[in-house]
Amino acid sequence: MFKSISIHLKPVRAMKLFFAALLFLIVSINDISYAQKVVDRVKFFQDTSVVNATLTFNIKKVLANKAKEGVIFPAMFSCRLDDTSKIDNPVSITVRGHFRRGYCYLPPLWLTFNDDKDAAFHKLKTLKLVSSCMATRSDDQNLLKEFMIYKIYNMITDKSFRVRLLNLSYQDSSGKKKTITQHAFLMEDIKQVAKRNDCEVWKGKKVGTEATDRRQMTIVAIFEYMIANTDWSVPVNHNIKLLHSKSDSLSRPCVVPYDFDSSGFVNTTYAAPDERLGISSVRERLYRGFPRTMEELKYALGIYNEQKANIYAAINNFNLFTSASKKEMTDYLDAFYRAINDPQDIKATFITGARRQ
Repeated sequence: MFKSISIHLKPVRAMKLFFAALLFLIVSINDISYAQKVVDRVKFFQDTSVVNATLTFNIKKVLANKAKEGVIFPAMFSCRLDDTSKIDNPVSITVRGHFRRGYCYLPPLWLTFNDDKDAAFHKLKTLKLVSSCMATRSDDQNLLKEFMIYKIYNMITDKSFRVRLLNLSYQDSSGKKKTITQHAFLMEDIKQVAKRNDCEVWKGKKVGTEATDRRQMTIVAIFEYMIANTDWSVPVNHNIKLLHSKSDSLSRPCVVPYDFDSSGFVNTTYAAPDERLGISSVRERLYRGFPRTMEELKYALGIYNEQKANIYAAINNFNLFTSASKKEMTDYLDAFYRAINDPQDIKATFITGARRQ
């Protein structure tokens, strides 16, 4: 009798072992699959597709404390990449910025992704999130214009920030505020910009404009003139970052500009020029670089002329722009291109009309 029972138990034990092995295999496969979802920070910014994402946090608490420095709020960043399964990644958010922080309903944020190695976005570390100022269609178009400026500058030089566009829903974790969906974009970290260019982030003392790499500074100053942005300064590190060559310790630092919402190209309702500049509107272009020779200008302006067709195509083929926005931007660029292809205008703007101090 006992032998009979033991004989019948053997298949049961075998079945248990089989299912245990099967469960282990399933878990192992899931672990491998999950690990494959860890996002590479270089490829993330190379991808041009729009990420549909949700940022869940206590909106009321963030808005009530947005004037305070260094306050950290818990949040969840959720999205789908390439139509894969949903990715949920815990993040910490902090409010950043100056003017937009106080003026805009949705302040700019820092997103610090959970550093757990199994978290999908942990390699992205801490990134800037640039959002629309208000929840209106015109503000959304302005956000997209600023995003396009970064994409245009990527065509001009590799020493530039890459950006990734999001269709972002702001979801209130308390359920008390209505979900807001707007476009936003994430900015590449400056350390990654440096790494791509065999550079390191400048850690030296502040430098004057003309103490930076002259060729790169010429490109930067012309770009700021093209988009009619006067809201930048090298000596006080305002809306610029500095990189330094790893291989040449004697080289001068290179300027990398960012934050273009106050430019005439974007033309927000809140943007206004510094009264000391002598211009009445941000739409009025003013070259804030120092004088350059015709030979130097020929080289730098040649880059802009070479990329003209690509720049116009990027704007006209971007289906999130309205027809009115496309016309406004291309008309504005037409004036720039007429100026940089007229020898008299070149001399008047970039040589005789340039700043001296």
